[in-house]
Amino acid sequence: MSTLYDSPHQFEPLMPSERRQEPLLVKAHDLARAAGRLAGQPIAAELRGLLRAMNSYYSNRIEGQHTRPHELEQALRKDFSSDAALAARQRLAIAHIDAEQDLEARYGTEAQAPSLYSAVAVADIHRTLFERLPSEDLKSDQGVQIEPGLLRNREVSVGRHVAPAASSVQKLLDRWSGVYTGVRRGEAALVALAAAHQRLGWIHPFVDGNGRVMRLHTHTLLYALGHTGGVWSPLRGFARSVDRYYALLATADEPRRGDLDGRGNLSELALVDWIDYVLDTCMDQVQFMSGQLSLDTMERRIAACLTFEQETLRSGVRTEALRPLHYLFLSGQEMERGEFKRMTGLGDRTAVSLLTALVKRGLLRSDSPQGKVRFGMPHHALRFYFPALWPEAEADAASLGDS
Repeated sequence: MSTLYDSPHQFEPLMPSERRQEPLLVKAHDLARAAGRLAGQPIAAELRGLLRAMNSYYSNRIEGQHTRPHELEQALRKDFSSDAALAARQRLAIAHIDAEQDLEARYGTEAQAPSLYSAVAVADIHRTLFERLPSEDLKSDQGVQIEPGLLRNREVSVGRHVAPAASSVQKLLDRWSGVYTGVRRGEAALVALAAAHQRLGWIHPFVDGNGRVMRLHTHTLLYALGHTGGVWSPLRGFARSVDRYYALLATADEPRRGDLDGRGNLSELALVDWIDYVLDTCMDQVQFMSGQLSLDTMERRIAACLTFEQETLRSGVRTEALRPLHYLFLSGQEMERGEFKRMTGLGDRTAVSLLTALVKRGLLRSDSPQGKVRFGMPHHALRFYFPALWPEAEADAASLGDS
């Protein structure tokens, strides 16, 4: 067990030495190039909404407090469970989705990215997430009241890590801010955001919610630096390797392992291992989403979904919807209903029936009965559109008979 820390230098190193950064910078360079190509793709607004829901699901799954995907979908329709514990998890999931969107809007440009490395921004992330919850949901696992945006004023420990003294949290955050704000842009910024994630967890600035804040911080910073375009996030990768995520976080809390392990109080080698894992996880998610969003195969996947709807489910959906649906996906825009019907090539009455069936099945979305339509992303269509993107949602939809 470690002792309470009160020096702002007790969690050094905050960045690896130049020698140990070299291979990390090579990985960061490759990541930045791959992410840049992916982030530039236009995507349908409904896909952004789906990805935010998925991020919420995976971040809460890391904490062991997730809802099933269909329960999250119900909450998005304001249909909360009568079970109090499940309803609380649903509210937390919705709070994460809304907070992610707000934070991207607030800090979403490269000019704003450095401001994320401040105690004010860290508190703002915590507040933005937890202020959305009713008071009855704001209790830690130990029964302590969570104050949105308020730095902790009590001592805590997490596993083997005894967090620094509450009285030192502000000066530790100031040190954290000073180091990471000063990192140059480019590849080094990617190395820094990975390191900052772990060191923020070491400080443990809040009574509860630190993990969620760390992940929202990393997600928002990647977005602000222009690496994601809202198309991917490391949260899915962290959740799908959760044991390693927690193990490497904890190992990087450990003291230096001897004279060859840097010059700080904590292990430099363990910090390097953590950063390496984050960069690999990010690259894995970029490569995965690049395959999912392949324009060469998307038309074929939409066609497979429509064929299944027409021939197996007999839902009223027809394959003539392929051309306008594919256009909506590629453009990421909305379309007048009349134009959608014309693009099907069907007679007016048949086209109206088709459009009605598409809206009913969620394959088209609209904000009003006669309003413009946009590409829809229902969970039951994921196995056709984006196989393996969110397996839990696919399985959930199948078990409920939605497919």
